[in-house]
Amino acid sequence: MTTVRIPEDWPATEEQARAVQDALRARVILDEPGPPPRTGHVTGVDVAYDDERDVVAAAAVVLDASSLDVVAEATAVGRVSFPYVPGLLAFREIPTVLAALEALPCAPGLVVCDGYGLAHPRRFGLASHLGVLTGLPTIGVAKNPFAFSYDDPDTPRGSTAPLLAGCEEVGRVLRTRDGVKPVFVSVGHRVTLDDACAHTLALTPAYRLPETTRRADALCREAIRKTYSA
Repeated sequence: MTTVRIPEDWPATEEQARAVQDALRARVILDEPGPPPRTGHVTGVDVAYDDERDVVAAAAVVLDASSLDVVAEATAVGRVSFPYVPGLLAFREIPTVLAALEALPCAPGLVVCDGYGLAHPRRFGLASHLGVLTGLPTIGVAKNPFAFSYDDPDTPRGSTAPLLAGCEEVGRVLRTRDGVKPVFVSVGHRVTLDDACAHTLALTPAYRLPETTRRADALCREAIRKTYSA
């Protein structure tokens, strides 16, 4: 497990954080297809908080994209690096998530975030932020639609509907299990929306949420327990 310190130049105010978003958003790449689904590695990242100690734990779990077997995993624990502000949550998590990714013994391949990419009020959620900083292809698969609107997709697995900000499609509502509540997929960096949905379906053979998210969620919660259970 890696212990993380907050970078000295990390934004301390909302104004500074929004300025960073504005500067980095221009570097997001939306017209690359990314790696084909079911090939190479795919890595899930997630975080868990210990609010009493103001601590965040991040986990990165690498899966073989074809078999979904675990290839490698790493965790990092650090102080929460920014106050809770809607739309700026990435600044609470990015240093610890980056440390977990850097601790991996192999290349992560596509990174799947439990959250948002383009489907974000400022069009720059965690998946986009992480993708720009690392250069890795990233997608966001969220459990809820944030503040965006949508119509329910059809019942069968694989059905989709646009996730909309007014008339702008910022993501896609994807049914990963027949008749089960959908997930909300958006592009982070260097992946198209069609491919982001294809990856999400490949990662959900048995459950609503991607295997990457399920495994990373369990690992970061375990890291919190192990670190602060004494």
